[in-house]
Amino acid sequence: MARTESAMLALGTSAPKFALTDVVSGNKIDLKTASGSKGLLVMFLCRHCPFVKHLEKALSQFGQDYDGKGIGIVAISSNDAANYPDDAPESLAEQAREVGFRFPYLYDETQEVARAYDATCTPDFFLFDGAWKLVYRGQFDDSRPGGSVPVTGKDLRAACNALLAGEPIHPIQKPSLGCNIKWK
Repeated sequence: MARTESAMLALGTSAPKFALTDVVSGNKIDLKTASGSKGLLVMFLCRHCPFVKHLEKALSQFGQDYDGKGIGIVAISSNDAANYPDDAPESLAEQAREVGFRFPYLYDETQEVARAYDATCTPDFFLFDGAWKLVYRGQFDDSRPGGSVPVTGKDLRAACNALLAGEPIHPIQKPSLGCNIKWK
């Protein structure tokens, strides 16, 4: 499995706009409708990546834990579905239902949104405040497939909890690690 780190977009960067279709509901979701009153978490995921599979149950729980707390959550898959059919919209919808994702799961067919976010891997996490300024980009936690570290989401949870409490988020952040985005 390829190991690619996130590009670590500069903190303070404005959230790039998007308008993509949710693979489960068929609804069009954009930056504004996805956001909560306190901010927005944008996660680049897919179905086939072992790094995402390693976290997907914890990501589902994360979505449940933060539902209705003021941070909107959206997942985006930007992988080339022609060459990676597990990452086609129908398959992503199955993943969302099987794992219990409560957040919208969007498909970025043109890959323009992934490029705008400088997303490089799955999973890749971007947390924006209520003014849509980037306050966290990095890993979910230190857990990796095949390793002995349990999946807790401690890094992303700490950032979200600080954002919700109006406290500063530690500027030293570890990059996420995962499979590279499958570009066309």
